Amino acid sequence: MEENMEEGQTQKGCSECCLKCLSGIPYASLIATILLYAGVALFCGCGHEALSGTVTILQTHFDVVRSPVDALDVFTMIDIFKYVIYGVAAAFFVYGILLMVEGFFTTGAIRDLYGDFKITTCGRCVSAWFIMLTYIFMLAWLGVTAFTSLPVFMYFNIWNTCQNTTLVEGSSLCFDLRQY
Repeated sequence: MEENMEEGQTQKGCSECCLKCLSGIPYASLIATILLYAGVALFCGCGHEALSGTVTILQTHFDVVRSPVDALDVFTMIDIFKYVIYGVAAAFFVYGILLMVEGFFTTGAIRDLYGDFKITTCGRCVSAWFIMLTYIFMLAWLGVTAFTSLPVFMYFNIWNTCQNTTLVEGSSLCFDLRQY
């Protein structure tokens, strides 16, 4: 039976094969991908909750009603922002997969297979492209975070204010929006 096994398999046990397999996993890329997905999930969840809560506050406390279908009102804008959030989530999901694949192809296991000095020009260009694209996305993400933090901040301030008010003369208005 040992005659059919390869030469390396007769000398290695199961644990050594598992350790060799686990040494080829790009742990830094795996952790970065998990952090990317966690950040996008947090962004989507908070953005969706803030936009849905804004609709509820506008309808409940400010008596704002949805205008006819043809008009571009605040509710249509909120729906557009929700779809933008979903699009950003889908794009970053795909980008996370691409970065993970690139991380697997640049680990030590691939270098062991093809040799350290056999990195092609194409491989270097792909890695440089992903580094540049990730840097651009990081700057864009900082802009999106700065742009979207103000409405979320305003939503939670208005929500807190409306939770702590009492009804005056049967009206459900909690404060004057012109204060903001």
